[in-house]
Amino acid sequence: MSNWPELSVERDHETLAVLHLAAQMIGKIRVAHAPWMNHGWHVALQPNARGLGILPTAASGGRTFTLTLDLCRHAIVLWISDGGREELPLNAGSIAALHRRLIEMLDRHDLPSSFNGRPSEVPDAIPFAEDKARRDYDRDSAERFRAALAAMLPVFARFRAGFAGKASPVHFWWGSFDLAVSRFSGRLAPPHPGGIPGLPDRITREAYSHEVSSAGFWAGGVTAAEPFFYSYVYPEADCFRTAKIAHGNYDETYGEFVLPYAEVRSSDEPERMLMEFFQSTYDAAADLAQWDRTSLEREPVAP
Repeated sequence: MSNWPELSVERDHETLAVLHLAAQMIGKIRVAHAPWMNHGWHVALQPNARGLGILPTAASGGRTFTLTLDLCRHAIVLWISDGGREELPLNAGSIAALHRRLIEMLDRHDLPSSFNGRPSEVPDAIPFAEDKARRDYDRDSAERFRAALAAMLPVFARFRAGFAGKASPVHFWWGSFDLAVSRFSGRLAPPHPGGIPGLPDRITREAYSHEVSSAGFWAGGVTAAEPFFYSYVYPEADCFRTAKIAHGNYDETYGEFVLPYAEVRSSDEPERMLMEFFQSTYDAAADLAQWDRTSLEREPVAP
């Protein structure tokens, strides 16, 4: 039996929307209370065995704390360096209730609890505190999402291991709700046009300050869409969108190559199919943009 679970927008959208907005809340705490680092890598969520979590964040009294979207316990779990622990069920009924209870939980432990109250990268976003609509949370949907991340992470890790140049960790962007890894040529890029809803242009321009090829997995989240893998390059070289790749196709709407998750899951060799997609799209991007591939790439080192 395949360890790549089925994901369906019809069945999973409501739960993924809750997870997307919950991820935004804990990610925004990092934005508000941690020193800014290049490309915003410090605010991305980190995959772990139970879900996704923020990096340790400083608090009063020499303490640190972390928050994890624990998709085994179906809760936002708080861990504090003084031994404190508390969890907040994700099935709060509404985003407003989850937002209020998260702040109350942090306040009980004298931890930083202020953060920007409006979702990022979501068109016409409703502030968390005002989003009182009923939100259903289904444990099975969350568990299949966690299992899907677990199945694909080794492929992301192997792909990341084949690059010796500047590259991001494999991490999860809570704004757009996607798992991603990025490779950089080392050369400056033209200023990004920006214009992403709820995201200051200065942040976007720093993220794309240098030539970059990114690969990832988008689960949809607040947006009702079937999940897919993607690959894009900035700036996009001439003929990139017509390049011959191993699988998938160029999507004019998203401006990137896409490969539906369902196609990978149904493959006899899903890991191989995904790696071929990532590698072939990167090859096209790097060759067309004339990256110095000899100095940037390496053979992955086995464990």
